Amino acid sequence: MRLPPAILAKTEEVLREVLRFTAPADVTLSRFFKENPRFGGRERGAIAEAVYAVLRNKSFFTDFAGAGNTPSMRRLVLLGMAETVGIDALPGLTEDETHFLTRIKEVDRSLLPPHIRSSLPQWLYDKLVAQFGEQEAQDLAAVLNTPAPLDLRVNSIKADRDEVIARLAEAPIAAEPMPYAPLGLRVLKKPSLQNLPLFKEGAIEVQDEGSQVLSQIVGARRGEMVVDFCAGAGGKTLALGAQMRNTGRLYAFDVSEKRLAKLKPRMARSGLSNVHPVLIAHERDAKVKRLAGKIDRVLVDAPCSGLGTLRRNPDVKWRQKVEAIAEMQEKQASILDGAARLLKSGGRLVYATCSLLNEENDVIVEQFLATHPDFELVPMSKVLAEQKIPLEMDQYLKLLPHKHQTDGFFAAVMERKAMAKAAPADEAVEADDAEA
Repeated sequence: MRLPPAILAKTEEVLREVLRFTAPADVTLSRFFKENPRFGGRERGAIAEAVYAVLRNKSFFTDFAGAGNTPSMRRLVLLGMAETVGIDALPGLTEDETHFLTRIKEVDRSLLPPHIRSSLPQWLYDKLVAQFGEQEAQDLAAVLNTPAPLDLRVNSIKADRDEVIARLAEAPIAAEPMPYAPLGLRVLKKPSLQNLPLFKEGAIEVQDEGSQVLSQIVGARRGEMVVDFCAGAGGKTLALGAQMRNTGRLYAFDVSEKRLAKLKPRMARSGLSNVHPVLIAHERDAKVKRLAGKIDRVLVDAPCSGLGTLRRNPDVKWRQKVEAIAEMQEKQASILDGAARLLKSGGRLVYATCSLLNEENDVIVEQFLATHPDFELVPMSKVLAEQKIPLEMDQYLKLLPHKHQTDGFFAAVMERKAMAKAAPADEAVEADDAEA
């Protein structure tokens, strides 16, 4: 079934805006669809998938689409559409365009330079080869250039996994349990979920399996005081609140009022009442200092390059710059240091990113441990055994899309050593204030 004639011109319009890289691709697409409400679900899906196909294959497609003139942008759209809906669905093709698309399908990509074949910027390809070796870097890139699956987390406050599978089947939506996340489901296609009663009731949330595993290793328990230090829109916050069985106190800190605002309707759906969103100015905010030495567990899902999420956000590899990694490292080290002050003796600190790069992961943890002798690393193998998660890891959690079918995630668990005599919380706060 062919798409309507206007769709190619409209896709060209939004792709041109996306390729300026002035905003995340999903934000640009969302705004475009609001401004063009006439498109139905099929058309919106075709436009979005074509844009993401171009972003995933930008190096290869650009080589074959010609110089940066107007026909070139149309060719990029045709390549993206052909990749996702097929040539036969495209309206109004000229004979030359049909020949062009047919010729591209016959290209042997294995003959292309490695970074173009992998559709990565040269600097990122080089970093992955240095870290993983050439073959594994190429295997990783191949999976990063495919669409991510749709993963759900069952909200254990409201439902169990078998019940949700049965109710989804009635929709009918096929879903299967995931191997690592105990409450995770992978949906076999990509249906719209927002109008499902299960979603409206808060029985399910969209959350990648890797993100669910990360929430699980925090080990939050009933009645504890827990902080999600960089909560964002709160996917992990909600998972932690459910693990705590809606008891204790769970603080959701973030520096963005807009992100925290997105958490509130999700909290309302979830049925959680133990979550307390807190807007902070920075990691040394007085609201943070007031809790110094009082917290059982802290999750620091640090701001990072986001390179582990390229299946979902392929524009990140083109928007991200190598120079930004060093700036990220400074921010990550500072946030981790600020968050560490919250932990009581014996409390656990989890540092995590959705980055693939050692500079943002192992290096940050090793620097932290070298400058904080009151913390020690808890081997990830021990943490995973405690949580009964069937993953084989050594010191750190390193989830990789080509090995685990999750987004790329890193995590380390550290524990504050038991002290002979801890300073009272008020004194600790005064000491922090004096340092500041």
